[in-house]
Amino acid sequence: MAGIDEHSLSSARVGELAASLGVSERHLRRVTESELGVSPIELAQTQRLLLAKRLLRDTSLSLTHIAFASGFGSVRRFNALFKSRYGLNPRAVRGSGGHADGMCVQLEFRPPLAWSHLLAYLRLRAIPGVEWVDATHYRRTVSIEGAAGWIEVSMHESGTALNLEISPVLGVHIGAVIARVKHLFDLGSAPAAVAELLRQDAILQPTVKRLPGLRVAGAFDGFELAVRTVLGQQISIKGASTVAGRWAAVFGTPIVTPFPQLNRLAPRPEDMAGRHVDEIAALGMVGNRARCLIHLAKAVANGRVNLSLASNVEEQIESLLSLPGIGSWTANYIAMRALHWPDAFPSGDLILMRAANLKQRALEQHAEGWRPWRAYAAHYLWNSPPHALEVVA
Repeated sequence: MAGIDEHSLSSARVGELAASLGVSERHLRRVTESELGVSPIELAQTQRLLLAKRLLRDTSLSLTHIAFASGFGSVRRFNALFKSRYGLNPRAVRGSGGHADGMCVQLEFRPPLAWSHLLAYLRLRAIPGVEWVDATHYRRTVSIEGAAGWIEVSMHESGTALNLEISPVLGVHIGAVIARVKHLFDLGSAPAAVAELLRQDAILQPTVKRLPGLRVAGAFDGFELAVRTVLGQQISIKGASTVAGRWAAVFGTPIVTPFPQLNRLAPRPEDMAGRHVDEIAALGMVGNRARCLIHLAKAVANGRVNLSLASNVEEQIESLLSLPGIGSWTANYIAMRALHWPDAFPSGDLILMRAANLKQRALEQHAEGWRPWRAYAAHYLWNSPPHALEVVA
């Protein structure tokens, strides 16, 4: 479903989506029809229509922009499907949304959501120039298919949705932005199901009760997150953010935003693949780590590594492990956040072992009882006193 949601805004066909997930097109159809009662195409159409309704209600985008931003190939197709499903012309549900400096939509989630802890986690790891996080807002620069702008995310007054404000230039890509923000803030999480399992464990129970709705922070951009993770190997969180800021300042593209703290677009893998080791090492890292970043950029640029949700997680972990300089901890951390894999577990993490008071092998065995929510278990351990938020990267 996550893959369909991500690709329903593009021209990707069912066969291409199935191949990226490592299954046949027939199997993908069988699974969605068995679990959801609809075909992948019907599910994608429903996702497009729901997005279109939201944009009609909350923004002042033209019908043409809404049609293409929702993933429809033409306005005619959009109008026809909208009328057939809802019996209405799209104009009939037009709202009065729209802002002078941007567009704002609300993204609902299942409460509770530990918002302050999620922002604190992201604030410690923010890339200077690209991201800016304070006690109430997350802001960042965005580049999608040549359109460059900014977004701002805050908690809605209802406490059951996030406000997402988007700069006008990103309007035609608003659907893609919404999908990425949902991944970043783990808005698809089922906190009740997670808590029901994890609170049964004596190690996790106190923190699960203390922090209801703790989310696994995802990634707005998979490559950016992977680079940030490699930079965080064996150094402090603050040190990694400092180097990441240099990386963005040197190799990123300048951008003007309403926020003086946001002035760079994060470098793309294509920008980094052809760099010399010395150029990257000059940012303040050893040569092996600089070489790792070049290999990572090349692997993402040529498709050997796919850091999107529509990918086979096990295959991507193996592909990451094949790159020099990336071990099990790094690969699982990237899978946890960039691939949004809820069962990823970087068992070699020292803070996890200290919080659980178990050595790695014993921790791995104990964590079997936390499946399929081991990533959430990791975050609860990282938030266990006195280790809260000490995790590297």
